[in-house]
Amino acid sequence: MTWAAVLVAGIGCYLLKLAGLSVPTAVLERPVVRRVAALIPVALLAALVAVQVVADGQRLVLDARAAGLGAAVVLLLLRAPFLLVVFGAAATAALVRL
Repeated sequence: MTWAAVLVAGIGCYLLKLAGLSVPTAVLERPVVRRVAALIPVALLAALVAVQVVADGQRLVLDARAAGLGAAVVLLLLRAPFLLVVFGAAATAALVRL
């Protein structure tokens, strides 16, 4: 059963990629399509971060992860280097968990 799911998911991904490659160039060059295509990865990453920070199984929780995310946002607003943002967020979450 698991291998069937893996095969179906693989075939589905391949067909989705094939569908993306078969979109006419005229459609892809429209400004609206370009803008949406540029924003979709940001929205997906933000959704993944939100789920990882506030979800615990079926419940919503606010714990050390939220503090780490808050620290990361502050460091990003201060235009800190990426490594400092990562280590700052990790250190904040670790300190809150103590």
